[in-house]
Amino acid sequence: MKGDNEHRSIRKQRGRWAARAIFFCLSVVAAGFINLQIFSSDLYTLRSSENRLRTITVPAPRGTIYDRHGRAIADNVPGYDVSMLPGPRDSISAGLDRLAERLALSPERRAALLGRNRDRPGEALVVRENANFEQVAFIEERRPRFRRVVVDQRPHRRYPAGPAIAHMIGYVGEISQEELARPEYAGYESGQSVGKAGLEQQYERRLAGRDGIRYAEVNALGSVVRDLGVAQAQPPVPGDDLHLGIDLDLQMYADSVFPDGMRGGVLALDPVTGEVLLLYSHPTFDPNAFIGGIPLDVWNALREHPDEPLLDRVSMASYPPGSTWKLVMSTIGMKTADLAIETYHADTCDGGLWYHTRYFRCWLSRGHGRLNLSEAIKHSCNVWFYQAGQRIGLDPLLAGVGEFGFGRATGIDLPSERSGLFPDSRQWYDDRLGRGRWTEAVVWNLSIGQGENEQTLLAMAQFYAALATGRAPVIPHLVRDEMLAQQRADWTLDLPEVQRRQLVDALARVVNEPGGTAYGNRLARWTLAGKTGTAQNSHGEPHSWFVGFAPAYDPRIVIAAVVEHGHPDGAPSLAVPLAAGIVDRHLQTLGLPPEDTPGVRPAEALPPRAGG
Repeated sequence: MKGDNEHRSIRKQRGRWAARAIFFCLSVVAAGFINLQIFSSDLYTLRSSENRLRTITVPAPRGTIYDRHGRAIADNVPGYDVSMLPGPRDSISAGLDRLAERLALSPERRAALLGRNRDRPGEALVVRENANFEQVAFIEERRPRFRRVVVDQRPHRRYPAGPAIAHMIGYVGEISQEELARPEYAGYESGQSVGKAGLEQQYERRLAGRDGIRYAEVNALGSVVRDLGVAQAQPPVPGDDLHLGIDLDLQMYADSVFPDGMRGGVLALDPVTGEVLLLYSHPTFDPNAFIGGIPLDVWNALREHPDEPLLDRVSMASYPPGSTWKLVMSTIGMKTADLAIETYHADTCDGGLWYHTRYFRCWLSRGHGRLNLSEAIKHSCNVWFYQAGQRIGLDPLLAGVGEFGFGRATGIDLPSERSGLFPDSRQWYDDRLGRGRWTEAVVWNLSIGQGENEQTLLAMAQFYAALATGRAPVIPHLVRDEMLAQQRADWTLDLPEVQRRQLVDALARVVNEPGGTAYGNRLARWTLAGKTGTAQNSHGEPHSWFVGFAPAYDPRIVIAAVVEHGHPDGAPSLAVPLAAGIVDRHLQTLGLPPEDTPGVRPAEALPPRAGG
């Protein structure tokens, strides 16, 4: 009996321990269940959503860019982008192989995509922007083979005027790794499109807006199960619109009349407000070709083309200004060397002039005879201006040119403006040519816009705008923004009004009197004032220049044009008719009444100008 009681006691004790163990296990399970369902539900719901949902960026529509009349220069149209959701590297590689031929993925593009996937494995991979309908249909018809591929309808940039506005507007392209590392692109992500040149780059932050997001549901294999659409999304915020002073019709006209096969540029400004009316560079390119990624062979062809179609010859190229520079010399001479509109020099022009043992030629081999300043401007006599430079002197000339802002950027709202070239001191020559290896004769070349003298169309147009109005120059600007319409604080013309008017009168003689170098291109209804220029260069025929304004005595437009190698010996200048035609068209567009008697109006016959 005792043994049976002891045996029963042991069984009861074991039962109690088993019950305790079972209770403990059930308590652990219950605690875990409570923690899972109550305390950690948000965490696991989030992890579940992260595993189930994939974030897809929804690009914001870029702001529209309008011309002065409200016509779109750059806008957006619907397009399709093909992306791949994150996944194992081998799956991404296999997917790219299946898409390569249909989406025209070059080996370089495929390698770049794999590199991006390696660097940012958690991000969706934009494989092809702006895919066409056939490419999208190919994917959708074979959806089981492309379960990780997402096709989105997204806004894409469009440039209705194409090549006519390329250098001014720029283009957009995929952000590079170098750009991502720069502070101005903080917050941008790989695969985004950004402005690469022109206004698209200058105003990137204003135009870009803010991207949105949406979600796609995937299964355990990463294949898309369904698109959740707008039900769970953060909508994009469109970019700001820009309104320009550009006249799109004038821009298109310049593109249509620029001499075929030639290089150069044209710029037109409102001389009072500083608004850019026209900015055209030739040869040009089609910015639409960059949308969705430009093929490598096309990009290389543009970069390596000997005519440099990507170069903006208005803001990024400089040229010897030739005789258009003679108005700068005239102004400095009036201010520093007592030159007057009636000034004659001791030596007449018989085709050239000696400086010690060197003979400096005039463009007219038979010579111009005895001229005063007004006549020298009209006939563009080099010999007169050689003597003017000698009279001014090198040091006052270098200082005077610096006071007019040459050698510094004009401040136009473009990202890559280049400053011109002009020596700022004698030390400049010593550093480059060597002390004692140059003479005062350099002033002779500088005086006629040659030698160590290269200027941009922008700089020359800004100077002529100040000469046309008598006001301090206004910073050229493309966007019609009051904050941009500011006068330059670093220089002013500072010329007595009577002398300024005399120079305007001389420029009117250039175009409107027989014997003037632009007489053949005078306007029938308005007085065009301006200066021709033939700029010698070491790479072939001389460049052709024209800088001027109209109407001469109430200016509404300043024009600067250059045609490279556009003035071969014995042939007419190509820049002059180009500029005159653009001016005439603009004044017609303004609806400006024709002058009763277009031509020269002597300064002394004009009433005093208010504020002059």
